[in-house]
Amino acid sequence: MLRRRPALIGLCAALVTLLLAVAALLPLPFSVALPGETVDVQGRSGGEPVIRISGTGVREPEGELRMTTIQATGPDATVRLPDVVSGWFSDERAVMPRDAVYPVGRSPREIREYNAEQMTASQDAAAEAALALLDLTGQGIEVELTLRDVGGPSAGLLFALGIVNLLAGDGEGGDLTGGRVIAGTGTIGADGTVGPVGGVPLKTQAARRDGATVFLVPREECGDAAGGLPEGLRLIPVETLRGAVDALRALADGGPVPAC
Repeated sequence: MLRRRPALIGLCAALVTLLLAVAALLPLPFSVALPGETVDVQGRSGGEPVIRISGTGVREPEGELRMTTIQATGPDATVRLPDVVSGWFSDERAVMPRDAVYPVGRSPREIREYNAEQMTASQDAAAEAALALLDLTGQGIEVELTLRDVGGPSAGLLFALGIVNLLAGDGEGGDLTGGRVIAGTGTIGADGTVGPVGGVPLKTQAARRDGATVFLVPREECGDAAGGLPEGLRLIPVETLRGAVDALRALADGGPVPAC
């Protein structure tokens, strides 16, 4: 019996090794994400202004309002165990369930179309919310937003802030940014409500990489944003467009500002 034990242990070890090898080769339902690009919504993207306003004059901005993105493996990409393990132990990558990144049951083309629709709806809501905040609804002002190769609704808050800043600044002749590089993320509703987006820790990394010192985050994602927050980046939680504008005004004036 004792003589059989080494052979049995060896067989078990071989089976475990085989199972691990098979597991390492199997595709897994995850996406690996990295910090993506950031874009100043008051500037240009692909050679075109991100925000184009007609029917009234606009201001020359002093600082930057940068929307942030993540770069994730595609919906049809093959992600295996080594990718997942290395992502879990990396500060610069994140592993997320694929269905948390992409709609379930849709083809890559359908997902691209869905993200484009989400971006268009976000742009429309941002324009409506910004004009309503400034009491300019129905006054013949047209807002066109263009952001190439970016989909989804997460730039809504920054779009709305960009429109407000280009039209009215801080309302007292100054700039909403106070000359700073401000970054952030968040969906926007036509009523000005700011919603969560996901991927915030990666977006804070992208923001700091591109020079931001302040990051606007949906309040309910404060906890996620605070984990691994890059040094030199200040979080400001927001729930509404009005709240975001008030917080930036207070920041520029040196007044009390909400914190996570």
